[in-house]
Amino acid sequence: MINDYKNIIEKTLEEYFDDKLKNKEYTLFKDVLESMKYTTCLGGKRLRAVLCLESCRIFSGGYEAAIPTACAIEMLHAQSLIHDDLPCMDNDDLRRGKPSNHKVYGEAIATLAGDALISYAIQTIIEKTPKNIAPEKIIEVLRQYAVAAGAFGIVGGQTADIEAENKKVSLEHLNFIHSYKTGALFKFSLIAGAILGGADERQIEIIKEFGEKFGLAFQIKDDILDVTSTTEIMGKTVGKDANVNKSTYVTIFGLEGAKEKLEGVIKECYGILEDNNIKSDVFKSIINTLE
Repeated sequence: MINDYKNIIEKTLEEYFDDKLKNKEYTLFKDVLESMKYTTCLGGKRLRAVLCLESCRIFSGGYEAAIPTACAIEMLHAQSLIHDDLPCMDNDDLRRGKPSNHKVYGEAIATLAGDALISYAIQTIIEKTPKNIAPEKIIEVLRQYAVAAGAFGIVGGQTADIEAENKKVSLEHLNFIHSYKTGALFKFSLIAGAILGGADERQIEIIKEFGEKFGLAFQIKDDILDVTSTTEIMGKTVGKDANVNKSTYVTIFGLEGAKEKLEGVIKECYGILEDNNIKSDVFKSIINTLE
């Protein structure tokens, strides 16, 4: 099912961007459209989009209503990657095994493409979500999007991350950074799918808790891989955290300690699903990739 979800997202994203690129009215800013498509359609695991679709399926029995929002999530994620790779941020030349956006299109176009993806994602949710979805649900999804995309989500987390460079920070500080920088988009993906799937307030709180734990597990695993994996496998530069003396779960707990911490958080993820009778082979398979 995960591959089915991925294929749907890949196909739909291509359609959304190609529809705009074929429009002669947009010829004068075709470069920014191509830049937007480049990173968004560069591949990847599509974890956030898959989580969104599966969350919708769990509460409604179908996932179609969440396809536009899942695509919007990939656009927002791509925006964060484009800006994160810029020289003024993490200054990375590689993303998903390919040259970073600014290495292909230049810093100016890359910056504009990131900006444009934020609003194109909103436009996609509004224009493409099926008309049978209640307007109040769409408004709530957009509100959740605004929180996740801005200063109270990934922007706030990135800011805290930059300010922590060349410093030793506490575990509380590190948890704060990644709750926003990494966790915010995972939480939004799951919450948006649940909203579109008709989940009630209690169910949304449960899925939010799952998103928080999964986001933490994902980040711990990423910190471990930054030490143990290779650039070829990861598709991005590894060892960068050490180069800028950045605090990570590995620097705080040590490699073995981080692995133990990861194991504990993974158990919590499984526990949330079991305790609340959430049946999802997709969720379990995704959690399993972190083990």
